[in-house]
Amino acid sequence: MTMRFLLHVFAVAACLLAAAAPALPAARIKDVASLQSGRDNQLIGYGLVVGLQGTGDSLRASPFTEQSMRAMLQNLGISTQGTQSRAKNIAAVLVTANLPPFASPGSRIDVTVGSLGDAMSLRGGTLVMTSLSGADGQIYAVAQGSIVVTGFNASGDAASVQQGVTTAGRVPNGAIIERELPSRFKDSAELLLQLRNPDFSTAVGMADAINRYAAAQYGGPIAETRDSQSVRVAKPKQVDLARLMAEVENLVIETDAPARVVVNERTGTIVIGQDVRISPVAVSYGSLTVQVNEMPRIIQPEPFSRGETAVEPNTDILAQQDGGQVAILDGSSLRSLVSGLNSIGVKPDGIISILQSIKSAGALQAELVLQ
Repeated sequence: MTMRFLLHVFAVAACLLAAAAPALPAARIKDVASLQSGRDNQLIGYGLVVGLQGTGDSLRASPFTEQSMRAMLQNLGISTQGTQSRAKNIAAVLVTANLPPFASPGSRIDVTVGSLGDAMSLRGGTLVMTSLSGADGQIYAVAQGSIVVTGFNASGDAASVQQGVTTAGRVPNGAIIERELPSRFKDSAELLLQLRNPDFSTAVGMADAINRYAAAQYGGPIAETRDSQSVRVAKPKQVDLARLMAEVENLVIETDAPARVVVNERTGTIVIGQDVRISPVAVSYGSLTVQVNEMPRIIQPEPFSRGETAVEPNTDILAQQDGGQVAILDGSSLRSLVSGLNSIGVKPDGIISILQSIKSAGALQAELVLQ
C-alpha cells in the first residue's frame, strides 16, 4: 500500500514538473525546412521601356539607351543611320525575376524592373521583349508587358511632391518560362531537407519524427541527420517520391533555437527571445543633459563719446542628471527580464546601451545581434 502511494506521488510530481516546464513550439516540417532541389533560381536581363510621357532617359546623358534603341530598330528592319533622336519616352532598365522550383515551360512569373539611366519615372511605360538569363548564361524566360509603378511625383515651378519610388516597378505575370531546369525531381533517390534556421536539436527532432512515421508506415527508419541544417531522407522501394514528400512535410515537430537578442539601433527596435537569460547583475542608469544658451548683450557708448558699440558675450550653462537609480536584474524568464528593464524606466535607446553593457560584463546568456 505504501509503495503504491509513493509511486502515485512520484507520478503526480512528474506530471506537475512536465506541466510547469515550458513546451517547445511545434510546427510542420514544411514550415521550418525546404527541399534542397526545390529552391528558387535568380534571372536577370537588360531591356527597354517605351511609351513614357517625357520622363525617360536623356539620350545624350545615357548613351547606352540610344545604342540599345538603334539596335532594336535595326533588328526590326528600320535604318537609323544619320539620324538623331531627342525624345525622352524611352528608358534602359534592368529586369530581374525568380524562377520558382519545378517551373515548366509556358508558365508565367512576375518580374521587377529598375531604371539604369536618368529617367524620372517609369509610370505608363511598356517593357519591350527582354530575355532573362540564369547564372549559367542560358535563357530561361522572356519578359514583356505594362509596368505597374506604385509611386508618383508631381512638380511645378516652385515646389514638387514625390511619394514612393517611380523609377522601379513590376510586371505581374510578365515573363513566360521558355526552358525548364535541367534537374528533375523524380530522378532523385533521396530527399535533402534544409532547415531555414540551423539548429542541431531541431534537426535531430525532425529525423526522429520522420523515423517514427517510417517505422509504422514502411517498417524501418529512412531519415538521417547530416548536420545542424540538413536531414537526408532515403526513398523506400516502391514508393513515389512526390507522395513521400507530401507525407513527410506535414509531420509536426518541436522546434528549438538559440537564445538571441536582436537590436536595431537605427529604429530603436529590440526583440528578445524566449530563452534569453541574464545572470544576477546590478544596473545603474542615468543620463546627463547639458544645455548651453548664448545670450549676447549689446553695449552702447555714452552720448557724444568716442566709444564704439561692442558685443558682450553671455553664456548660460545648465547641467541636469536624471535617473541614477539602481535595479537588480535576474532574468530567469522573459517576463522577469522585461519587468526588470521596465523598472529602471529607460527608453529603448537606453535599454540598448544596458544590454550591450550586460553582454560585455558576461551576464547576458544569449547572442546579441546588432543591426
